[in-house]
Amino acid sequence: MFTPATRTLFASSLRTSTVSRTPFNRVSARTVVTLKDVKVRAGRNGHVESNGLKLNLASPKELGGTGKGENPEQLFAMGYSACFLGAIQALAKKMGKEEMGKRAVVHTTVHLGEPNEMKGFALGVDIQVEGIDQEVLDAAHAFCPYSRALTHGAVVNVSLKA
Repeated sequence: MFTPATRTLFASSLRTSTVSRTPFNRVSARTVVTLKDVKVRAGRNGHVESNGLKLNLASPKELGGTGKGENPEQLFAMGYSACFLGAIQALAKKMGKEEMGKRAVVHTTVHLGEPNEMKGFALGVDIQVEGIDQEVLDAAHAFCPYSRALTHGAVVNVSLKA
């Protein structure tokens, strides 16, 4: 069951952004790194691999699955947490608060459910950070690519592979 706060988060996070959505070119001077070759077979109850990392996937018990494997929401929470902590550490150092960045611990919870104002499923994310102040938290949230994607939308190119 989702809390009212989570439902509000869904609604506010998933509104269509007014930010320009100009697609990235395949090769861009602004691209720092391109990650590729993530392969998934059999969907939520299959297998995923990337650069030697291999995981079995399983839907959570709450969604009728076995729960005997990772699920996409766990992987998303892990990636978001790691990226957010990286943003905290980089910006804390830049702000002269390097010790805060070293002490910081990020706790992330991802919710899957039905959003307000939309059909289908959506994600809600709760992030709590210990060991830093509000100034570093706000700067990291503005800087982190995951936060930016969820706040301002992400460029997503979808195509068939030949």
